[in-house]
Amino acid sequence: MKKTTILIASIFLFSLNGACKPSNKDHKRAEAIAQKEQTPVQTEAVNGLKKAYFASGCFWCVEAIYESVNGVKEAISGYSGGQSKNPTYENHADHAEAVEVLYDPSIVNFNQLVDVYFASQNVTQVNGQGPDRGASYRSIIFYQNDSEKKIIDEKITELNKQLGDDKVAAQVLPFQKFWEAEAYHQNYERNNPGNPYIQNVSIPRLNKFKKKMPELLKENTAH
Repeated sequence: MKKTTILIASIFLFSLNGACKPSNKDHKRAEAIAQKEQTPVQTEAVNGLKKAYFASGCFWCVEAIYESVNGVKEAISGYSGGQSKNPTYENHADHAEAVEVLYDPSIVNFNQLVDVYFASQNVTQVNGQGPDRGASYRSIIFYQNDSEKKIIDEKITELNKQLGDDKVAAQVLPFQKFWEAEAYHQNYERNNPGNPYIQNVSIPRLNKFKKKMPELLKENTAH
């Protein structure tokens, strides 16, 4: 994953808008089966904070993006979207890298968090974001109830109209369980600013998002 050396070619791939996308037929078939067979798990608010779950490529990147949003108290890196038990970084099997977002609903709502999700990625790239390729980096947006699913479905429908022949690649899955990643992954972008991957992929991706949605940002989030 977040390799210690980033090749120029990888940065070029990251700048492409969904080039070399594989077919997403199997992707969508798995999504339909999961939605049919699984009942979403509803998490409880903690000290007034609600939880939401997203996967969109490297969790270092996604964590930093959500932690830049006003009303988000914390984003935790981990694994979700699969069936295997006790995933680890070395072996998270069918899980994707994901984040758990703890947010204050009086400041930012789920609808806005979904907007952040789609504004911070290449929405048509299947099984990856930028130079990170494979099922571990697939995009998944999780719902915990019918209201959240309705919000997600409506936004995807609107995006697909705008995209034309291309389609949103993200899976829409009922949330089941989130497995927190190892401690050294948490706040990785903040704690490792000199890392080549952070410099060449995470920070540019974060800054690109911040230009799109400055109205949602916390103060003092500039790089």
